[in-house]
Amino acid sequence: MLANILLSIFSRDLIKLKTEIELYKTEANLWLVEKSIANSAGNLCLHLTGNLRAFIGAQLGNTGYIRHRELEFSTKEIPKAELIRQIEETIMVVSQTLNKLTEEDLNREYPVVVFAEKMTTGYFLVHLATHLGYHLGQINYHRRLLG
Repeated sequence: MLANILLSIFSRDLIKLKTEIELYKTEANLWLVEKSIANSAGNLCLHLTGNLRAFIGAQLGNTGYIRHRELEFSTKEIPKAELIRQIEETIMVVSQTLNKLTEEDLNREYPVVVFAEKMTTGYFLVHLATHLGYHLGQINYHRRLLG
């Protein structure tokens, strides 16, 4: 049951992420930062796709993805079409992986320690879903401020 709920939430929010990126009328605005806001929408998009492809795709789906977290925040000026391609790939990886998880899998310990202590896979997936929602809201606000 939880796996289906998580699949629904991740799908909904990743589709919304794609929509948000597509709605930037001026592609250069994807990379703008102002004053105390350190992360652009483009970098948040890279961070979200890298995060999910690593923690869901590589760890749970054995995709072989290798994350370069520092590049998620330092890379600039990637074309909008490439960001959208990465989102679409992330949607596919997350969907394929979560479709294979059982309730037993969700109750198992997540394969790596991410925070200070061990946690179940289900707990960590809920965290990842809220992390996606948090940054998705930032991207939405960023786009509307510039739009």
